[in-house]
Amino acid sequence: MENNNSDPTLENPQGNNQENNPSVEEQLAQDDAKKEELKKDIKGTFSNILRFVSELLDIRQDTDRDSTIEAVKKDIIFKGHNAWILIFSVFVASIGLNVSSTAVVIGAMLISPLMGPIVGVGLSVAINDVDTLRRSLINLGVMVGLSVITAFFYFSITPLTGSNAELEARTYPTILDVLVAIFGGLALIVAKTKKGTIASVIFGVAIATALMPPLCTVGFGLAEGRWADAFGALYLFSINATFIALSTFLVSKLLGFPLVKYANSKRRRLIARAASIIAIIVMVPSVYLFYNMLQESYFTQEARSFVAKELQPYQDAFLQKNATVIDYRNGYEPRIEVSFLGKEIPNSVINLWRSKLKANPKLQSTSLIILQNKNTEAFDELAYMHEFKKRDSISLLNKDERIRYLEGELMRLERYKKQQIPFQAIASEVKINYEHIAKLSYADKFVSNFKKVDTIPEFIVEWDNKISLVDKIMQEKKLREWLTYKLDLDTLVVSRAKF
Repeated sequence: MENNNSDPTLENPQGNNQENNPSVEEQLAQDDAKKEELKKDIKGTFSNILRFVSELLDIRQDTDRDSTIEAVKKDIIFKGHNAWILIFSVFVASIGLNVSSTAVVIGAMLISPLMGPIVGVGLSVAINDVDTLRRSLINLGVMVGLSVITAFFYFSITPLTGSNAELEARTYPTILDVLVAIFGGLALIVAKTKKGTIASVIFGVAIATALMPPLCTVGFGLAEGRWADAFGALYLFSINATFIALSTFLVSKLLGFPLVKYANSKRRRLIARAASIIAIIVMVPSVYLFYNMLQESYFTQEARSFVAKELQPYQDAFLQKNATVIDYRNGYEPRIEVSFLGKEIPNSVINLWRSKLKANPKLQSTSLIILQNKNTEAFDELAYMHEFKKRDSISLLNKDERIRYLEGELMRLERYKKQQIPFQAIASEVKINYEHIAKLSYADKFVSNFKKVDTIPEFIVEWDNKISLVDKIMQEKKLREWLTYKLDLDTLVVSRAKF
């Protein structure tokens, strides 16, 4: 009998393998599907991260534009209570500066109402509100004037005179002041735009930007007749105010504060154009000023590093750190002035320092001024010994260089000695050979043809009255020939004394 139940595996022995092992095309298709799925997962993760960061930093949803504009306009007004608060805060700040009390100065900054008009300037420019801009500028001018007058009055009557660290710190702006004003202004306007203003942030900005102390320092400078300090302090206040207003302008534009609408379209365009011009006038000098301060900061840092690495380790003299002057001069002929005590520093060392200074790309145009003074009241022997013990035994010139330097000096002196004319011996022989010469003088005569300079020996003869003019001329010719031979010189001059 035939067996109809045949084993399928015998008929198709590779069937199971085909089912269990997909073909190459199927495997590639599966790999592509996995890659696409992985890409989707990565894109989804990246999108989630972006969404999280966007939600974390987004302030538009929680911004109350109308309330912010209303609050800013309300803070601009300066009269009545605000005026008295300002006067009292100026007195407090002036007292704090006068006695060098940081805590008192901080208390004065917390109660001063100076921020309102400055923020008003930035916001009004951003929304094209000329009326608000005009009121902001007028109130800002009144506040500044009242602050300076109050400080001037206090420093004129106070028995405590003289400057201190607190006052001097407010006489010149630095790059740190600019950065604090920028980020402080940004924090201020962001806090004011939030629904439910963050009062602690506003107080913190008032302390950080320090608008009140510079105005008090202006009053101090005027009262003491220190015009440079007054101008520097006013400059510092202007920098802080400008960058706070600029920060307000930028944030208001980014948050899309609504522009003020005018019935007259021509007036609206005119106002918008005027606001844009004012914004440019404020921004361009501010950017230039920021760049200059950044360059000055780089210069000061590099100059201090140069003094510490190259000048301070010199062991034969004592560098007075408190007498070091680093002056940027707005980039025009900057200079580094240092003072040394002790042994005199050789010119070779100073020249080596100057060559290293010129090799520094950031200090190429800088002048190095070395002041040396052994006897000075500023010399502290204890500080000198302490500093001297701390120093490493580093010398800019090693022994071989010192020897070569001294050999060069010796050769120079020998050449000078050879060029010296034995005037005493020459004068004795002249007196013997020329009895009518009453006086003989000698000097080196420098002659220039504007290409080179020559040194020519000159003998000046004074004759007595017993000899005639013809004899004088003949005797002078004879004397010239004899001196040329005697001194082995190619050129010399014999001239007659003039009366």
